[in-house]
Amino acid sequence: MKIAIIGCGNMGMAFANSFIQYNLVQKEDLLLIEKNQERGAVLQEQKAGLVVDTISDKISGVDLVILSVKPQDYPSVASELANLLLPHQIVLSIMAGIPIRKLQESLRHDLIVRAMPNTPALLGMGMTAFAAAASVGLADIRKVENLINSTGRAVFLEDEGLIDAVTGLSGSGPAYFFYLIKSMIDAGITMGFDPAMSALLVKQTMLGSYHLMQTSDKSLDELIQAVASKGGTTEAALQTFAEKHVGEGLQKGIFAARDRAIELAK
Repeated sequence: MKIAIIGCGNMGMAFANSFIQYNLVQKEDLLLIEKNQERGAVLQEQKAGLVVDTISDKISGVDLVILSVKPQDYPSVASELANLLLPHQIVLSIMAGIPIRKLQESLRHDLIVRAMPNTPALLGMGMTAFAAAASVGLADIRKVENLINSTGRAVFLEDEGLIDAVTGLSGSGPAYFFYLIKSMIDAGITMGFDPAMSALLVKQTMLGSYHLMQTSDKSLDELIQAVASKGGTTEAALQTFAEKHVGEGLQKGIFAARDRAIELAK
């Protein structure tokens, strides 16, 4: 398979590197389009693929075009790309907020797949949900799914409307996790630990808790209760969280991220 990636920032290159790592594409079959000259020079030095700085008729030689630019940069990309796409080519967008219908209209192209990855894709541990236009056949959906799976896990959504919810839940999710970790580390520092010790205590706790959750047959509520003995220290913390509406605030933040994604689509 031959692939072009338009926009070779962190996420675009996370996909590129995973494709190469799992031999899904050869470097000579990977067209990297990066308009930032400094970034392009780095990619040239790394020999990451065929690096160019303009969208040209080289696009006609690929099977899949991945759009990995910022949504605000997309209109100028669309005006250049629309005249070069061939009917059989698949376009995979990993831009936030732009629905399939708008992509089809601006590119004058039917075969569109829209995906929402997250930053753990940089380590091959991402979570990506994707949806496809009705005109995209099952065989092409499977090809795209195999490519995305190289960056972590992929789930196909028949309802594209849920992509905005995915944006709020898992797309932005790593930032919520880091926010909680930072808050806990800051609490440790306030209680007297030096930053390195506080970070160690919190990060290892999170790591161990994740693996316990993954290997246990207990529900999350049961796991919480296993730590929170009646009248004990954990119960005191959980009561404070409830009084401060921590869980509700977190959910409202996720909903706000989803709503912002919907707003961007307009």
